[in-house]
Amino acid sequence: METILHTPGHLPLERIDVWFQDEARFGQQNQTTRLWAATGSRPRAVKQQQFEYGYLFGAACPENGKTEALITPCVNKEAMTLHMEQISKATELGRHAVVIMDGAGWHTFNTVQPFNNVTLIKLPPYSPELNPIEQVWSWLRQHCLSNRTFKGYEDIVEQVSKAWNKFISVPERVRKMCSRDWVKLT
Repeated sequence: METILHTPGHLPLERIDVWFQDEARFGQQNQTTRLWAATGSRPRAVKQQQFEYGYLFGAACPENGKTEALITPCVNKEAMTLHMEQISKATELGRHAVVIMDGAGWHTFNTVQPFNNVTLIKLPPYSPELNPIEQVWSWLRQHCLSNRTFKGYEDIVEQVSKAWNKFISVPERVRKMCSRDWVKLT
């Protein structure tokens, strides 16, 4: 009910942009993935013991291919509000952003109160398959961030930034990976 009350009813559907948003943790306790190696050999993969992380707040609008991202050392409502501000600024004048996200504790409706052009819609609990941004995290890990070590937080921020920029460098990849038939408004 709260979502309906905050969504402007006077805007036609063609002036609404649907964004998918989530955040993911990347850092020194990284995952390993498959490696190319000679048959019969056992390749080595480095596993770090340190515990520094960075959190990537990411959002994508599959209709226009726009993306916004923010890397922070922690997740909280302040970081979420900063990310919503990015989405608000990326939304063209006269348009409205509807941001679809999960129900994390910092995904609260008051994080968009300062912005009159953003509305949140929360997905049902335990349904990550409904948020295509989850596939983006898998792509970043598989193609850019697995099987590597990080010197510290600054290195994590740099490498995660490079990975995100590599992902968004092909707008068609953003559109294809994040589009869903059930969210088309027109």
